[in-house]
Amino acid sequence: MLRDLRLRDFRCFESLDLTLRPGLNFFIGANAQGKTSILEAACVLLRLHSPRASSLAESVRFDQVGFGLDGHWDERHLHMKFTHALKAFALDSKPQSRSADYLAVARVVWISNYDLELVRGSGTHRRRYLDFLGAQTVPNYLRHLRAYDRALRSRNALLKEARPRQEIAAFDSSLIDSGSILLQSRTAMCRDLQPLVTASCHRIAGGSESLEIKYQAGVADDFARALEASRAEEDRRRVTVVGPHRDDITICLNGRDASQFASEGQQRSIALALKLAQAGRIEASPGVAPIYLIDDVFGELDSVRRNNLLGALPATAQKLVTVTALDWLEVAGTASSFEVSGGTVRAARV
Repeated sequence: MLRDLRLRDFRCFESLDLTLRPGLNFFIGANAQGKTSILEAACVLLRLHSPRASSLAESVRFDQVGFGLDGHWDERHLHMKFTHALKAFALDSKPQSRSADYLAVARVVWISNYDLELVRGSGTHRRRYLDFLGAQTVPNYLRHLRAYDRALRSRNALLKEARPRQEIAAFDSSLIDSGSILLQSRTAMCRDLQPLVTASCHRIAGGSESLEIKYQAGVADDFARALEASRAEEDRRRVTVVGPHRDDITICLNGRDASQFASEGQQRSIALALKLAQAGRIEASPGVAPIYLIDDVFGELDSVRRNNLLGALPATAQKLVTVTALDWLEVAGTASSFEVSGGTVRAARV
């Protein structure tokens, strides 16, 4: 569990020190008071990236040059700072030059209203969904993802400039090697996720709906052959047209395309089922159980689905949850709560 969390110049917080508890930790308050920023800070500390922003610079408090985060995951001390667009991090007070050992300490599940984009957004959101899972459960997945992205950017830059084929081909080997591993890993992840997706959908919707996901690879079985066959199309469009950067997931509710036929309420339930399935897969991986960071998803659900969702979470997992009110909660148990207002936080009663 995350025992404590300290923020300096992060979002609206000049300074904040929190002591967290096992199980449920509710952060209660109106919108735009800083609740989500606390969860974001926990994710940045543990995973070194923000689930809300493409750049960590967006998380720096106004008129400051950087931010600092600090905390303990069990007995491990984590420290992370971002200053002048540079990221630095330390594990047990020892600066780390590589992220692998640091990222191995903790696992994270992030659930928010923005997850609706998994159902109705572009394929980019569904690829990120798989990448977030792969980075925490598949050995060397993150290394291959970064290698593939570097090769793809370089290759596309040369295609855009209409450079000679021999220059473009210099990146083919790296693209194919890392891309093939991504394709294999994503195929396996979708296969493992399917029964978890089905179970999560039944838990949230009360067993009345059937949810299915289908992996749509962005390349035929033989990546090298497909890349060779796409040369004419590449030259015409000046971009790499096949590969895992074009992967997607088709989501079907009761046998129909969820993006086209699911209602607003059904789409919210589907997004939650997908994230709970992702969480279940992370839970099943050997090693560290994840912390659940759940941001503002209860307001749009009826009271039955709110409590169904809460009941679907592992009882022993640590959960940080933002809400505007708790009058719907059926069983508080040993939950802890904090009132958040204007960038200040104080302990409260559930």
